[in-house]
Amino acid sequence: MTTDVPAVVARLGKDFLAQAYGRTYRHFPAEPDCFDGLFHWDDLNALLTHHRLEPPRLRLSVDGEALPQHAYAVPVTTRRSTVWHRLKPAELHRHLAEGATLVLDAIDELHPAVGHLAQELERHLRTGIQVNAYASWTPEEGFGIHWDDHDVLVLQLDGAKRWRIHGPTRQAPLHRDTDVPEPPPREPLVELVLSAGDMLYLPRGWWHAVAASEGVHSLHLTCGMQTTTGADLLQWLSEDLRRETTVRRELPRFGTEEEKAAFVRSLGDLVMKEFEDGAVLDRFLTLRDATDRARLVPSLPYVEGVPADPALAVHLVTARARLHSDREGNAVLTAGGEEWTFSPQAAPLLSLLVDGGRHRLDTLARAAGLRVGQVAQLVSELVDGEVAAVGRAG
Repeated sequence: MTTDVPAVVARLGKDFLAQAYGRTYRHFPAEPDCFDGLFHWDDLNALLTHHRLEPPRLRLSVDGEALPQHAYAVPVTTRRSTVWHRLKPAELHRHLAEGATLVLDAIDELHPAVGHLAQELERHLRTGIQVNAYASWTPEEGFGIHWDDHDVLVLQLDGAKRWRIHGPTRQAPLHRDTDVPEPPPREPLVELVLSAGDMLYLPRGWWHAVAASEGVHSLHLTCGMQTTTGADLLQWLSEDLRRETTVRRELPRFGTEEEKAAFVRSLGDLVMKEFEDGAVLDRFLTLRDATDRARLVPSLPYVEGVPADPALAVHLVTARARLHSDREGNAVLTAGGEEWTFSPQAAPLLSLLVDGGRHRLDTLARAAGLRVGQVAQLVSELVDGEVAAVGRAG
């Protein structure tokens, strides 16, 4: 059975976005079979077996501190004198049984189903997503009481885990901030036990502590959400305003007080003019979507372009591509920091790609009234631009 990713995303509907997102925690009780086929212990075992995973990508954590790698792995030197570390299963098991938490970062880059979930969450929430896996066996708190500098969505896949949530002591704290949050109150705001199938959303800055204290092991995924703040908007605006002579001009460090005041005033006028434009925020967010990092998906064996094979399937490897029409009616696609302009006839097939999913070349050709060869040529441009990938239709 495959995971019903749309059902997972649907749980984060308009009610969640309007009432909880960025504001308060929310517990989503389990729904039958919602996470079936997403990720399980056999998948974790396979990743540990078939990948050479080094800290901090793979680590064991106890009380917020990472165990040294030599505690559970041994160095192996190849005949070409490169060194990698081979896990020692017995030592790995021992440390986990004694209270360590296993953490595997960016598992969305290693596991197709989790990668698909991350991309759909990116499309829905319009922000970058990184998924980490956590496995623990004892009531020991692998990280102690702490807060994260990004929102998280937790998917409890197996077992159970107790969450003590204390709430924030500083609103919207940042990784690079002017101050640190005050310690949380001793008593939690709420205490929850997540069982298999449950989800939990927690905004950044909310203190919490987590432990597998229910007498069973625990496996969960944490989907971390990239923050986009007022600081990001101001940074973008400072770059965008380099088009203005005043912004590029040397500061009047040796000028008169009147000259210094006039310079500061002119800068303020430029910034205020930008903020008086009601579309400035939408312009910034559109740019963020258009420059969203594409995921790494090669298109082997098609190294010399996409052939005109009707059964080949194509998909975009960025979830936040933008499609619009220019003044001449041409279809303009922005994705991965690049922009392509195609004839108006290409708009229907591009719309299918932007909406997500894998589409056969013949399906795209019918949607646009084009020949399969023409679609293959268009798709080749997107593959060369590293925003699309092709493979055999499954």
